[in-house]
Amino acid sequence: MDYQYITSERLDDGTIARILLNRPETRNAQGRGLLIELDAAMMEAEADDAVRVVILGGTGKMFSSGHDLSDQGRDELGTGERRHETTLGQGGTREGAERRMLQEWHYFFNNTLRWRNLRKITIAQMHGAVYSAGLMLAWSCDLITATESTVFADVVGTRLGMCGVEYFAHPWEFGIRKTKELMLTGDSVDANEAYRLGMVSKVFPDDSFQEKTLEFARRIAQVPTMAALLIKESVNQAQDNMGFYNSLQASFTLHQLNHSHWEGLNDGVPIATPEQGVPSWRTAPPIRVAQRDVP
Repeated sequence: MDYQYITSERLDDGTIARILLNRPETRNAQGRGLLIELDAAMMEAEADDAVRVVILGGTGKMFSSGHDLSDQGRDELGTGERRHETTLGQGGTREGAERRMLQEWHYFFNNTLRWRNLRKITIAQMHGAVYSAGLMLAWSCDLITATESTVFADVVGTRLGMCGVEYFAHPWEFGIRKTKELMLTGDSVDANEAYRLGMVSKVFPDDSFQEKTLEFARRIAQVPTMAALLIKESVNQAQDNMGFYNSLQASFTLHQLNHSHWEGLNDGVPIATPEQGVPSWRTAPPIRVAQRDVP
């Protein structure tokens, strides 16, 4: 497949697949086209028996700024000439809340869950600012590496009036009270705090993080594939038995209720507006790192 929005390559005789989001001019915003290509590359890596480890990263200054809220992103989901073909099915031609619910289930929720359950070990290679839907991609991976300057935040509560992104793994990654704090303030955590929380596996210097992540992937690739897969499956099943899958499903329905609330108030606009107390996402102030002794 010829990719327009990502790059995909094989390293070390094909044992490592490296997939990079490649829309640096938009800070790797996740438009429909990018997500479709990412899923294709993930499935291609899963089908390739030579691949043992998949690295997921991004080009440019940051891994991903989240969902594509630009004009291009809206055009892909609209009804004009730039409408993406995937909006012609999977609920895209239905009406009301059903349309959004089905489209978001297929392209924001179920695809992320599918990558979480990929039959390969996956490593998210994070750098720059990882915001909102960028967290979904990182959290779908088994391991996460980050640069020393990486920060993580979900600002949809304070900037869009939403209760979180579609794949709501936050309590499992941040912890219960830290999730509430970060969602209610829009503050971020840095790489070292994310490491302390257990969310991040390794923190590498900014100027060598790609090489260090590849070195880390090579260690993982040495594990027999059956052992690696069953280790992953044992942990994922334990997490699911603790309620992870059911909580994701429940949170997704709350996410849709949140959209419907704003659509009803805002003539079809599915998020809060500045008139309702949130800043415009285009001109919002910088995100601050949460500090222990700063309100």
